[in-house]
Amino acid sequence: MKILVCISHVPDTTSKINFTDGDTKFDTNGVQFVINPNDEFGLTRAMWFKEKQGAQVTVVNVGGPETEPTLRKALAIGADAAIRVNTEAKDGFQVAKELANVVKDGGFDLVIAGRESIDYNGAMVPGMLAALTNANFVTNCISLEIEGTTVTAIREIDGGKETVTTSLPLVIGGQKGLVEESDLRIPNMRGIMMARKKPLSIVEPTNAPAETNSIKFEKPEPKGAVTLVDADNLDELINLLHNEAKAI
Repeated sequence: MKILVCISHVPDTTSKINFTDGDTKFDTNGVQFVINPNDEFGLTRAMWFKEKQGAQVTVVNVGGPETEPTLRKALAIGADAAIRVNTEAKDGFQVAKELANVVKDGGFDLVIAGRESIDYNGAMVPGMLAALTNANFVTNCISLEIEGTTVTAIREIDGGKETVTTSLPLVIGGQKGLVEESDLRIPNMRGIMMARKKPLSIVEPTNAPAETNSIKFEKPEPKGAVTLVDADNLDELINLLHNEAKAI
């Protein structure tokens, strides 16, 4: 079984975010980038298939040279090879088109993507990728078992969980629950050394068009000061909730 794991290169949530050029560009200075958490759950599950079923695991990213350390980390975790599509990720459709080309050229049976990335939270790429490659699709996936070409998956739905049976080829949108957080792997020294010898291929883009563009970015308004109300002063609490918070 050939597995392709899509890896997004995203800012760590602890990083301070700023914008430049009149709030039209993201300022990367001082920002630490990591593997998108939803993708990391998927990569860890792919490692299970590699170790238990002999699967071959490749990771892929659409981005410039700055994303290669993130791909190298995925290789250090245990992926066999990496692919970088040499173009800036501009929107979900463009990324899905570039990934679809990689899937078709590589003949992958299973594509594991994160349900969404934590930078734009678009949640579009996995579904579009499945449509472009004519593959089955399961999103919000929290469990995945494969026997031959038969797949049993569990996904979160409103108010509960749903178990579905499908077949390869398959694209999933994975999330927390696909593996436990305690199962996530930290690259050790041996993995880091081996990652240096693993292939990282640079693929030129198909120049798929972006269908959207960002005009301007805005940071959320700063939170106001906290007002403390004495527990015995219920009238003041009601007044603040009604006239200031507009909650009642």
